[in-house]
Amino acid sequence: MATGSKLGDYLRVRRERLRPDDVGLPTGARRRVPGLRREEVALLAGISMEYYLRLEQGRDRHPSDQVLDSIARALRLDADAETYLRELARPARAARRRPSRPERVSASVQSLIDNWTTTPALVHGRHMTTLAANSMAVALSPFFAPGVNTLRAAFLEPEMRELYRDWDEMTAKTVAYLRSIIGGAVDDPRLAELIGELSLRSERFRMLWARQDVRQKTSGSVRMLHPQIGSLDLHYEKLALPGAPGQMLVTYHAEHGSPSHERLQLLAHLAPRPSPDRSAAARTPR
Repeated sequence: MATGSKLGDYLRVRRERLRPDDVGLPTGARRRVPGLRREEVALLAGISMEYYLRLEQGRDRHPSDQVLDSIARALRLDADAETYLRELARPARAARRRPSRPERVSASVQSLIDNWTTTPALVHGRHMTTLAANSMAVALSPFFAPGVNTLRAAFLEPEMRELYRDWDEMTAKTVAYLRSIIGGAVDDPRLAELIGELSLRSERFRMLWARQDVRQKTSGSVRMLHPQIGSLDLHYEKLALPGAPGQMLVTYHAEHGSPSHERLQLLAHLAPRPSPDRSAAARTPR
């Protein structure tokens, strides 16, 4: 049951996902709740049951750093999950709202990725909408094109499920990554609209979002099945662009000499060349 407190909801979900034997407690024959009981978390954290209950129910939203340290240890949170816990407990002060301006990618970044003729590359904005992409990225998937929200496409476009041979793993990583980059700022209207839409239209997203997983994974591997060149085993890197808050450069590459590397070379011959007058301005997200 939601508490009306993001911190409280997070504590409850993480508590319910832990088993007693995960933390060295006896399982017992009769347990009426999934995961740990509140009193067990309080015991492990070395705080009173009454205080922990106030936190989880949203009646106390300002725990000390010492309490957060203790709860993070009790709930076995890793570094990313603990960072998220602290962001929920210490949300950044909301800045005075200004008229929103379209996110744009600099001409120099657009020129840079256009010159990577065998490396798919794109730039995401704050809401995971593609702001810029080179020809290789669009040849890899039309859903990597500028103006497309890759989070929405991952869950709602059947072609994306066909593209990713590891679709279940990819979507789980994507939602955990989304939580890591938004922190406590889930009140962003556009972000709230996107999360609401996906929660209504995708059972998979709804389940993953409710798990409250957090993982700031900026590198890894994906397995794809391209309709023209076949199977691809690729590595990805996500790099924050200095001076462009919220913008992330994403690249894909294959091990040199591997079958996937050879297939990327073939894709490079199939990809259209960028026009000389390409603009770096972002298209209107859809």
